[in-house]
Amino acid sequence: MNKTQIREFFEILRQANPSPQTELEYASVFELLAAVLLSAQATDVGVNKATRRLFVVANTPRKILDLGEEKLAEYIKTIGLYKTKAKNLYATCRILVEQYDSQVPRSREALESLPGVGRKTANVVLNVAFGEATMAVDTHIFRVGNRTGIAKGKTPLAVEKQLEKRVPQPFRVGSHHWMILHGRYICKARTPECWRCPVIDLCDYKDKVLEKGAKKAA
Repeated sequence: MNKTQIREFFEILRQANPSPQTELEYASVFELLAAVLLSAQATDVGVNKATRRLFVVANTPRKILDLGEEKLAEYIKTIGLYKTKAKNLYATCRILVEQYDSQVPRSREALESLPGVGRKTANVVLNVAFGEATMAVDTHIFRVGNRTGIAKGKTPLAVEKQLEKRVPQPFRVGSHHWMILHGRYICKARTPECWRCPVIDLCDYKDKVLEKGAKKAA
């Protein structure tokens, strides 16, 4: 996919969804950080079900600490790897209280130093909470980037670097949302729904599925 096609790709997605948003539910920067931390290897739907219960009783670092790690784990036990995630979130809350006056830091270095917060999580927080043009490459973006030809790479970091080079302004802030939603609902992993894809004519993917119910070509 060349530069002109990439611009058209995002223009079409922007017209369909001018203000893309994360599907994680949150009401503060801390709630966003907590939700993204919990979302590793879990669906947004599953995380939202857990945080709806958790945030009612504990939605700040101090309240999480007051709740305690064991009770925190009970609230999120419907999420995969919940014990490890409870441990990491609890430890992160302690650091936020003791070192950052309960505020979520705005730098990548500080975010990635928090337990359970990797590059993707930091990128989501920087993008969604602070409006920075970061590329949070999850499984959907990795697939869409490679499949469409927008950003090819063998690792998430490689795809991220390609996106940073190839996604033009003014699409950089919203691009990772558009790609996630496109991958989640249309450009699906097993069988992409190419027959209803608004950007099919721009996509480099050779084995397009052009009819509903058809199998992807081998």
